Order: sequence, then C-alpha cells, then structure tokens
Amino acid sequence: MTWTNAFGRGSKVPLYMIVDALALTKISPNWLTFIGLVINIIAAIFFGAARVDNHVRMFLYGGLVIIGAGIFDMVDGRVARATNQVTQFGGFFDSVIDRYSDVAIFFGLLVYYARANRFFYLVLVAIVMVSSLMVSYTRARAESLIGSCKVGFMERPERIVLVILGALFERWGTMAPALWVLAVISTITVIHRIKYTYEQSTAMEAQMAAAGQMPKREPVTVDGEVSYEKP
Repeated sequence: MTWTNAFGRGSKVPLYMIVDALALTKISPNWLTFIGLVINIIAAIFFGAARVDNHVRMFLYGGLVIIGAGIFDMVDGRVARATNQVTQFGGFFDSVIDRYSDVAIFFGLLVYYARANRFFYLVLVAIVMVSSLMVSYTRARAESLIGSCKVGFMERPERIVLVILGALFERWGTMAPALWVLAVISTITVIHRIKYTYEQSTAMEAQMAAAGQMPKREPVTVDGEVSYEKP
C-alpha cells in the first residue's frame, strides 16, 4: 500500500460526505470528471501566467486549485457506484480526461519556464510530461496482453501530490526537486513495467506452447502500428 492509499483511507469520512451530497443531485459522473479537467486547466493558467520575477504566489494558487481538482478526481467513480451509473464508457472517459489533465498542468509549467528563459527546466518538464504519459500507456497496453500490470510506484496520485507540494512550497524552491523526482521515478516505473510485461508475456507463451495451446495470432493495427491479437 502506497502512502497516497494510506492518506485516502484517512480521508474516507469527509470523502463519503461529499459523495453522498453529490449523489443526491443525480449529477452525471462524467460531468464531475470534466469539471476536474476544467479546474486543472485553471491551475495550468496560474502556472503559465506567473511573473518570472515573482511567481511564488501564482504557484501557490495553482497548487491549491489542483487540490480542488483532485476532489473531483476522487469522487467521480464513487458517485458513479453510489448512483448506479457505472459504465464502460465512464471508465474510458475518466482515463482520457486524466491524461488531458496531466498534460494541461505540465503545459502550464512549460509556458512558465519558456517565459523565464530557463531552457534546462523547459526540457525537464517535457521529459516529465512524456514519462508520465508513458507510465499510463505502458500499463494500459500491458493489461491488454497480460491482464494486470500495477507494478511501479509513480502512479497518477503520487505525481499529482508531488506537483502540489512543489507548487505550494515553491517559496523554498521545491518545484525543481519535485520535477527531478517525477522525471527519474516515472522513467524507472516505465522501465519496470516493460520488464514485467516481457517476463509475464514470455512466461504465458511458454506455458501455452508447452500445453500445445498456442493459437494463431491475427495481425491488427494499434495506433497505426502492426500488433497481434491477444491469444
């Protein structure tokens, strides 16, 4: 169990109160997901609009706004279950919007570092953006092959918490270390998932070959690339 899971357990009472209140409104969980994206875009605007010579306050506002967005991110699925509105599309929509939210936040930081003429951190944020997306993509792609791939530490909650801490305490220069941690551990997580998927898929294929159960795998196109259907 990660420390973000532990925090989530400690927040159950107020979280359930929010869920119950939203359930009474019969609001669509997809709307809650979309509202979270809008709030994250507002946070990105705070980052991007920050004055180069005095950005601490705007970063603080951005961090606080992301906390607000996080509430919607935590309750949309719970509201869906509480109001019996769980759908396959809802899970798909939530995943897609989460990726847009991540990109929006890091895009705001890209704009800030570009305006500040800090090329090194501009590149660092770009690396963080790509590696964060790849953490999610490798899990999704792996789970289409081996069923489950939850290895690695830097999941989305951990990434968001690091960005929030970096923004809230930027007075002491915390955003730069947060970006370094994100870049390094996200990359390690991607490598871990690639290794895990290789080991699991190889073991599955070896077992099926030994049992004489290797079916013919038809070629399919995934994201413009030739792949093969799951056996």
